[in-house]
Amino acid sequence: MIINVENVSWLREKSKILNNVSWKVHSGEHWCIVGLNGSGKTTLLNMINGYIWPTIGEVTVLGEKFGEIDLRELRKSIGWVSSSLQQRLYGSETALNTVLSGKFATIGLYDNTGQEDLEKAHDLLNLLGCEKLTERRYDTFSQGERQRVLIARALMASPELLILDEPCTGLDVFARELLLSIVEKIAKQDNAPTLLFVTHHIEEIMPVFRKTLLIKNGEIFKAGDTQELMNTELLSSFFDAPLEVEHRNERTWLKPLVF
Repeated sequence: MIINVENVSWLREKSKILNNVSWKVHSGEHWCIVGLNGSGKTTLLNMINGYIWPTIGEVTVLGEKFGEIDLRELRKSIGWVSSSLQQRLYGSETALNTVLSGKFATIGLYDNTGQEDLEKAHDLLNLLGCEKLTERRYDTFSQGERQRVLIARALMASPELLILDEPCTGLDVFARELLLSIVEKIAKQDNAPTLLFVTHHIEEIMPVFRKTLLIKNGEIFKAGDTQELMNTELLSSFFDAPLEVEHRNERTWLKPLVF
């Protein structure tokens, strides 16, 4: 079991941000988490990472039950790529040093690295299509290049769980499709971590994400096989809007109807 969230609620100022959430992620499953802004996605992610504690319920991640482990140690096995991380990194760092810093989960590279670390960082930059960026400064990259370097950084520590929190935000359609194809390539590797891909765009759900969690108003709307959830009736209800669902190239595309 990679993630086991049981009957979890999280209250702030008497409001339930999460309400009675139960969710299981098994080894070998890659999940997409879909929800509009304010649905509770970020709160759930913060809880999985141990940054917040459930008001009610139990959380177990990578076989470790919260309350019985050192969460700082657990986080070393979790890679998390988010827009907030982009803003914290040093723009003067090269892509190579940015990736190397992922081994130590530091902002900036302060620790000594060996030849094996250098080889792994180069391999990851190549995997993410960033080999030409190796010695360039982070603040000269495009948004898409930054996201790919951040994913390489997250993979540097060989995490068991990799969380990609709306990685396509701010990307044009070409950069988005390139990033999605790379994410799918990572997921298909033999030693791939379990992936959680967070989005509010249905068309970003690649075929490799065979499981989907729909979260709405702090509650699980539906969770299960992606193909079974991608239908007009269910998604119209989920988004509270009339729409049509179209399937192309093993992906789902939404067409909003007149409101």
